[in-house]
Amino acid sequence: MKIGILKETLDGERRVAITPNIAKQLIASGFELLVEEGAGEYSSFLDSDYKNVGVAVEKRAVIFHEAEVLLKINPFDEEDLKLVDEGQVLISKLYHKSSPELIKAIANKGVTAFSMDAIPRISRAQDMDVLSSQNNLAGYKAVILGAFEMTKIFPLMMTSAGTIAPSRVLIYGIGVAGLQAIATAKRLGAIVEATDIRSETKEQAESLGAKFISVDNTGEESEGGYAKEASADYQKRQKEAVNKSLFQADLVITTANIPGRKAPVLITEEQVMQMKNGAVIIDLAAAQGGNCEVSEINKTIVKNGVKVIGTSIDPRSVSTNASDLYAKNIYNYIIHLTEGTNFKWDLEEEITDETLIVQNGTIRKN
Repeated sequence: MKIGILKETLDGERRVAITPNIAKQLIASGFELLVEEGAGEYSSFLDSDYKNVGVAVEKRAVIFHEAEVLLKINPFDEEDLKLVDEGQVLISKLYHKSSPELIKAIANKGVTAFSMDAIPRISRAQDMDVLSSQNNLAGYKAVILGAFEMTKIFPLMMTSAGTIAPSRVLIYGIGVAGLQAIATAKRLGAIVEATDIRSETKEQAESLGAKFISVDNTGEESEGGYAKEASADYQKRQKEAVNKSLFQADLVITTANIPGRKAPVLITEEQVMQMKNGAVIIDLAAAQGGNCEVSEINKTIVKNGVKVIGTSIDPRSVSTNASDLYAKNIYNYIIHLTEGTNFKWDLEEEITDETLIVQNGTIRKN
């Protein structure tokens, strides 16, 4: 089986789907690999690094023409699909629930497509879960970005000129990104508070040193390991419970996403107008509409002295580590899907069933 590694074309993307070390492991498992010229350069992986482990470095058109399996991180776009041939297998994040037109376009090409963002949240699939591996880095980078944008330091500091009080950090959403944000902010010396619709996250937040802001969540259950969309009543009660902490916070990080849906609004413009002058909001859900009502993706909006940064902050800014983790996820996934070097198509198996979105031009999942 020939596997082609494509260079990412999304604006600002710096990661690569397979790193030289993982390429070496795939070759040892019997696969033949081709990589597009310059695919790993922004993650500090040179073409020569791939050649040294046995990967053929080719032009983009050659990859599309010769590879049986095409790998990307971000969804295949319109330009990619022009080069795709019938019968090829595509593996990337597809966001199929919120991208029906893309899925139709892929099906029309007569190909098979697997979506890495559809990996089920089960223990057997943890080593394939790209959302977890990448969000872990996103939580870390959100705190580092916040530290850069703030006009204060995080820790309590005693100086001859006086005492500097520690900064206050508030985190919405205690998933993988939120937990890493808590841990990072605490290591830097901040006072950290956190909230989440899932009451089961309380113990996790407190184990990392955060104060958990409790909101009665009767009737608000999580779905498949993810937070579900909250009711209007819960949103009202959450605002009331969190407002005091929000208005005192120096840094706020929001991480709440619902697969296949617009991100929930957790901070309204009215609330932003009541926050401290100089406070910073890092909205990690901006690509899905934003947890803050005023945020816009890849923009910094200043409202009443509050800096609102809308970003996916995805781990593009730590692309070497992010690529390493994503590549390992892909490796485990490919090994799971294959027997020898051939696909085994076990549709009775949960991981394969959930991630196989299009099969030979037929849409399986909407």
